[in-house]
Amino acid sequence: MSIRFLALLAAASIPALAVPTAAQDAPKPDAAKAEAAKPVPAPPVAQVRTRDLAGTFGGQRINYRVTMADTILNTDEGKAEAVIVTTSYVKTPADPSRPVFFIYNGGPGSGSVWLQMGAFGPKRVAIPSDARDDGAPPYPLLDNPDSLLDVADLVFIDPPGTGFSYLTQGTDPKKYYGLKQDGRAVAQVIRRWLNDNGRWNSPKYLGGESYGTSRTAMVIDELEGGTYNDVAFNGLILISTILDFAGREPTPGNEMAYVVALPNMATAAWFHGKVQAPSVEAIAEEARRFAIGPYATALLKGQELPAEERANVRRELARLTGLSETYLEQADLRVTDQRFYKELLRDRGLTIGRLDSRYTGRDFDNAGETPDADPSFYGIDGGYTAAINSWARETLGYQTPREYQSIGSEPGRQWDWSLGSGWGRNAYLNIAPLISRALRQNSQLRVFNGQGWYDFATPFFGAEYSLKRTGMPQDRITWKYYDAGHMMYIRDEDRAKLSADLRAFIRAR
Repeated sequence: MSIRFLALLAAASIPALAVPTAAQDAPKPDAAKAEAAKPVPAPPVAQVRTRDLAGTFGGQRINYRVTMADTILNTDEGKAEAVIVTTSYVKTPADPSRPVFFIYNGGPGSGSVWLQMGAFGPKRVAIPSDARDDGAPPYPLLDNPDSLLDVADLVFIDPPGTGFSYLTQGTDPKKYYGLKQDGRAVAQVIRRWLNDNGRWNSPKYLGGESYGTSRTAMVIDELEGGTYNDVAFNGLILISTILDFAGREPTPGNEMAYVVALPNMATAAWFHGKVQAPSVEAIAEEARRFAIGPYATALLKGQELPAEERANVRRELARLTGLSETYLEQADLRVTDQRFYKELLRDRGLTIGRLDSRYTGRDFDNAGETPDADPSFYGIDGGYTAAINSWARETLGYQTPREYQSIGSEPGRQWDWSLGSGWGRNAYLNIAPLISRALRQNSQLRVFNGQGWYDFATPFFGAEYSLKRTGMPQDRITWKYYDAGHMMYIRDEDRAKLSADLRAFIRAR
């Protein structure tokens, strides 16, 4: 998930104090000696916490061991640079023939709490399933029968700057905060886990949510894309996919962003009763065909678009989005997602969510152009933060003074979005070709793609556009859709459906 944070900085002015002349004339201490005199922080010591538990998952009673452990990444000279925390759930007694699924979230800067405490872990936090705010604590921590522990061992990874993971003092953030840098660090953690647990020959799955799908492309390229393909995978699991970033930037001249967002506007308008159709699938298909056909054609014609054609496109755009033709004309047929969140239900005094457009909120006033905040994020954040801290600190006994970074701001602020040499100037960032190459070079690799109909953060049509391009073997991509948003597992029915779909995907190897 991608969330903007505001930092409030205060500066205090302290008046200068009069000092004796002798003090003014005294020699200044040697800066280098003063720096050398500072205490050197002790190198981190890897913390490991284990607990044996049991639960019923997918109808099977499973004994499992949960291990929360630090993996320390060092420089070539042996200096600790990063401490990366993993939380593993392994069926006991251990069975190397079982699949292992490596999982993370997105951001960049998001901890694994969302998938761990919301979808696949053996425990989940109970929050409202019907797009209502999660309110105040306590938030129940329940057994999760939808966990995938019956079909795979689970390893949740918090990359540097997320969760409890961190960079040590003096480590240059540029070494870890970036597309390739982050992918390399996660790949190292996976190799270490396979070594330490004797699982090199186990079936392996890799995946995440949101930017976690981008991370998957980078990690699979790191592990399989080099000269020496040392770690091969059976499947990639992509949830709420973002691979082609041009589809998310409605900058002047980039028409594809409007094309990609249109089907999401139609499904949101349908959900809130602004347009009519037999089903969400039906309105989505209508919007797809219009978006990639007459709408894209009209946008590409620019100022050469004939008046009659413009009127026809505007009329159909109004029918699909629930917005007035007057508003659409004023927007030059190009409505940004931020404007849409505010405009769709303005007549009701409501805004809709970005992560999940089923959610609604009320702004300070109804006159603005964009929402004050995302009601689909502040509607869930308290419950997840409470759950992961309670589970890690109180149940597993993980000890740290650090705050758990559910959505950490540091990685995102410093992220290097460059792919390096051979990729041009990176003005157009599309990393889907890395997955295409992995599929072509690993004949048994398969891809699962899951999308929510009501997700504006990573629109379903954007995922389809990315993964249906030239070079993608379509016979090894599984598509599934859910009646919720970015985090479809928030809805009880969709958490069960996602779990069942992934069980079938993993078993089908």
